Amino acid sequence: MKVVYTEDALRDLDEILDYIDANYPLVSEAFRDRLRAITARIARWPESAEEVAQRPGVRVVPLIRYPYKVFYRVGTQTIEILHIYHSARQP
Repeated sequence: MKVVYTEDALRDLDEILDYIDANYPLVSEAFRDRLRAITARIARWPESAEEVAQRPGVRVVPLIRYPYKVFYRVGTQTIEILHIYHSARQP
């Protein structure tokens, strides 16, 4: 399935990348690689992540090694990345 990012998710990602680039430049490329791997996994197995109890139809997958979670919704033809949050933040 095709994966698309919502405006909110793109804004989240810009903020995250700005922060990582400014504070942890050596980690930046590894973070990007991990995000690409998670996105590919979501595209291949969209139902594999757990559903968010308070948000029916929304799934969440952790970025493992990095304290972020990707929230997404599976549509009929696309998967929408809704948000990318730091694990310490309340979604």
